[in-house]
Amino acid sequence: MAKSKKAAPTTSAPESAGDGRQAALQRVIAQIEKQYGQGAIMQMDEQSYAKIEGISTGALSLDIALGGAGIPRGRITELFGPESSGKTTLALHVIASAQKAGGVAAFIDAEHALDTTWAKRLGVDVSSLLVSQPDTGEQALEIAEMLVSSNSVDVIVIDSVAALTPKAELEGEMGDSHMGLQARLMSQAMRKLTGIIYKSKCALVFINQIRMKIGVMFGNPETTTGGKALKFYSSVRVDLRRLSTITDNNGAIGSRVRARVVKNKIAPPFRETEFDIMFDSG
Repeated sequence: MAKSKKAAPTTSAPESAGDGRQAALQRVIAQIEKQYGQGAIMQMDEQSYAKIEGISTGALSLDIALGGAGIPRGRITELFGPESSGKTTLALHVIASAQKAGGVAAFIDAEHALDTTWAKRLGVDVSSLLVSQPDTGEQALEIAEMLVSSNSVDVIVIDSVAALTPKAELEGEMGDSHMGLQARLMSQAMRKLTGIIYKSKCALVFINQIRMKIGVMFGNPETTTGGKALKFYSSVRVDLRRLSTITDNNGAIGSRVRARVVKNKIAPPFRETEFDIMFDSG
């Protein structure tokens, strides 16, 4: 007599792995938002900061080279180059553009060399421009941090990184060795500033100078001051060089400047452009 086959037990369909992962994801998102606040984590299409706004440099060709909008808001930008290459003039044009759009601008004059007459010629409203002439590098960067944290300033220019002298160096004797002090100061400042700049949509512009490396036999001997932190944390780095002097029958009237975008996290890098800076109007 044939044995009857035992019927297989019936079970309900298990919850799919995909549904389980999605439920776990929603739970952890809810936990993160409960602990760190609404908006601490979100999907990219919900990201209100996804579209990066910019402030015009006053030179259309440079705005296009930077991605079309100019100096990005919520990011760090470094303008560097040798002397008389138009770094401060370009930064003042950015300030003028921000003010024309109804924004608030600040100029941290670590070099104590801001020429308000020249700034007026470039279109800067000096009566509403916030100016600080700090005594130490720490003071300059702390002022910048406080301005950014206020969420009320649209652009801050720091002129220049080379002039951000650490307090320990100022209090020391002439000739004392203070290796790495400025680099450590900049590294700490970049770590603190990057996040709050992104949230406040403030454009922070550092002006930097060129130095020569000692003993370099091959490659580019040029470098910028302040260590490597600013290079890494900057979303945009622009190398400015004066190519020639513009003259007429009365003599020199301006400079031809080449701008090379050596780093750009918001648009294709390594774009170059040339523009004129006139001595009477920028």
